[in-house]
Amino acid sequence: MPRFHCPTPLRLGDELDLPAGAARHVQVLRHQPGDTITLFEGQTGPGFTGGEFDAVITRMGRSDVGVRIAAHRAIERETPRAVHLLAGITANERMDWLLEKATELGAASITPLAAERSVLKLKGDRADKKIERWQAIAISACEQCMRNQVPPVAAATDFAGWLRDMAPALPQGTLRLLLSLSEGTQPLLQAVADAPADAPVVFLSGPEGGLTANEEALAQANGFIPVTLGPRVLRAETAPLAALAVLTV
Repeated sequence: MPRFHCPTPLRLGDELDLPAGAARHVQVLRHQPGDTITLFEGQTGPGFTGGEFDAVITRMGRSDVGVRIAAHRAIERETPRAVHLLAGITANERMDWLLEKATELGAASITPLAAERSVLKLKGDRADKKIERWQAIAISACEQCMRNQVPPVAAATDFAGWLRDMAPALPQGTLRLLLSLSEGTQPLLQAVADAPADAPVVFLSGPEGGLTANEEALAQANGFIPVTLGPRVLRAETAPLAALAVLTV
């Protein structure tokens, strides 16, 4: 059954118009009144039910689509461990691909890191548009992979800014892991072996060329444990996905 993100509180029996993006998608797929589609709110919090909903199409206008909420399934497909990805911004379409696959693999949130070696520099309107694009990619990935919670894509920030503005909001007991090629690393699984299976993780990885020595030193000074994924050097867009595949099993 086709799935669509509908970022508004939903209730059984509600009749509503789909958001513009979902309505266009329904029209492109040539659905008709009487067809059933799946909707999900994509978030939790006051007013939101979670799970997913069967919705019957009641009206197909030229640019709008009306539906009636017919059933609810209290089902989530999130991973036992919340992994928050802090990933160096990579060049060209590689970051798009990283966002899509990280969502499919269950990342709880994604923060694009404007690292010292990041080739792509984001400022002003360009930064806002890029974040909007990346959030849209995450939404589309959730529609495809059947997640009902959309991972938020934060505004791009440098590491010092993340430590100042975002680190204090992390849940108590969050593990901080740093992907590093330096001496003294430990295998990723070893670093989490003694932690509870549901302990949240922040995983920090760099862009092409990796993090600088200064960035790594700052990370370790703020509690990040340097870890390795093995003897091979993975691409900047591959490494965080390999870590996610291990941490979200």
